[in-house]
Amino acid sequence: MATIVLTRHGHVEGIHPERFRGRRETPLTELGRAQARAVAARIAAVWKPAAIYTSPMGRCVETGAAIAQACGAGAQTLPALNDIDYGAWEWRTLDEARAAEPALYARWFETPQLMRFPGGESLQELVARTADAIRLVAERRPRDTVVLVGHLSVNRALLLQCLDMPLSAYWRLEQQPCALNEIVVADGRVRVLRVNDAQHIEGLRSKA
Repeated sequence: MATIVLTRHGHVEGIHPERFRGRRETPLTELGRAQARAVAARIAAVWKPAAIYTSPMGRCVETGAAIAQACGAGAQTLPALNDIDYGAWEWRTLDEARAAEPALYARWFETPQLMRFPGGESLQELVARTADAIRLVAERRPRDTVVLVGHLSVNRALLLQCLDMPLSAYWRLEQQPCALNEIVVADGRVRVLRVNDAQHIEGLRSKA
């Protein structure tokens, strides 16, 4: 049985007010580092993972490093966990994207399964990448507990697959920074035991 503990990176600039972050490097804020320490402590106490895999983006690498240190396990990057490529929309605010391409902006929020970002990716491509991450982990670590550190979009794509939900349900799944999800893969079956569990970061606030 493989247990996958899925988390999101800690807080970064561009979450509030929201921007299309994607492949832009945005380091953890002071709050993000505190969240990373909190999720690391909880994972170390409850799961004791054998390995940590992270998106290659710095915010995930830094979050994964905190988890690795707390757990005494190695961490490595996994390209399949990289954030969605927003293309021309990267680092735009929501208002900027709406003003530039109102029809496409509406499509993203109303029918995300029909959307491709100009010069970027579609949800179908994101799902294909993240499915490969689950397969790889299940093959490499069929009896271990592993941690995956991803992004809001990546974690949603992973959970949609594990829950057999359609791409149109993308917006139904919330993922707070450093929230926890627990997925078990055994005998060809996937079970989701926990989604967006954020009790360990309650009370943490930005001092900015």
